[in-house]
Amino acid sequence: QLAESGGGLVQAGGSLTLSCAASGSAFGVYTVGWDRLTPGKQRELVAAITSGGSVKYGESKEGRFTISRDNIKNTVDLQMNDLKPEDTGVYICRIIPQGPEGQGTQVTVSS
Repeated sequence: QLAESGGGLVQAGGSLTLSCAASGSAFGVYTVGWDRLTPGKQRELVAAITSGGSVKYGESKEGRFTISRDNIKNTVDLQMNDLKPEDTGVYICRIIPQGPEGQGTQVTVSS
């Protein structure tokens, strides 16, 4: 099971750190991603990290967002800086490619 935390309301230009906590000892072998569910219910990949620490970012996220993982604590964090109103949405943590996902955490960026 995956559980996200850290969402909230922030002004444009602000920062938030989201955390995804997993239960289960095998978490470290999986690629984990953060998706954003837009207000219009479209879904986009924000960032992903492999078991070895290789990372990938979605469009316009690299340089502002940083994904990291701690395989001892079974967590994957998403540090988001210089947030923009278009970053608003529900952020969902999931196992890639076809694994479980969490319930999501709401991020709202005001202008």
